[in-house]
Amino acid sequence: MKNQPDRIVIKDLSVFYSIGVPDEERAEPQKLLLTVEMTHDFTNAAGTDDLKLTIDYHAVALRLLRFGEGQSWRLIETLAVNIAEMILDEFKPRSVFVRVKKFILPDARHVEVSVTRP
Repeated sequence: MKNQPDRIVIKDLSVFYSIGVPDEERAEPQKLLLTVEMTHDFTNAAGTDDLKLTIDYHAVALRLLRFGEGQSWRLIETLAVNIAEMILDEFKPRSVFVRVKKFILPDARHVEVSVTRP
């Protein structure tokens, strides 16, 4: 069996961002759910029990909650890529997977997009 990389997962974090193609849809922030999976080697952190040697998921969550302040996006695809790039730049995981769920279609539970970046 192939070894799976160590990972930290934040699942369905509720955020409010201004997003949507029509201007009126972006006028007010709307609820989105974000899932972020970050791969990282836990060997040193687990061996020393030291938070500085891993990714602080609380800090990531706080950053995601603030990420939409003063910004807006037309496409959830753009948002997902922007989140992935920010996490790679600021938190330095080996890779990141981002899923964005949007609740816009009345006859569907949600619409989602996902991206993975090394």
